[in-house]
Amino acid sequence: QVQLMESGGGSVQAGGSLRLSCTASGYTYTFYSMGWFRQAPGKEREGVASIDNAGTTAYASSVRGRFTVSRDKAKHTLYLQMNSLKPEDTAMYYCASDDLDPVALARWVPGHWGQGTQVTVSS
Repeated sequence: QVQLMESGGGSVQAGGSLRLSCTASGYTYTFYSMGWFRQAPGKEREGVASIDNAGTTAYASSVRGRFTVSRDKAKHTLYLQMNSLKPEDTAMYYCASDDLDPVALARWVPGHWGQGTQVTVSS
């Protein structure tokens, strides 16, 4: 049974940085894709960033150039380095994974999800 556990959320002022981590357990292989989604109150969930088995990354236009997704396959861990944070980045951030590579981040519906970690950016 695959489980995902996020950490690293918190409160920061605009312009600051945070690094999220997500550790996967239950996988006996490393060829799966991982990604980050977020959902703000009253808004739909959106894909933030993904990284597939080959290491190809994809980003939402709203975070490109500010956020960097990476993974350590040996540790089954996914990271999201968030720089130049804005108040509009405030949301619950969720880690996700799936055996299939995402065709497009905006249409990706992963099969496994974490519980989420809150990120709050104040102005």
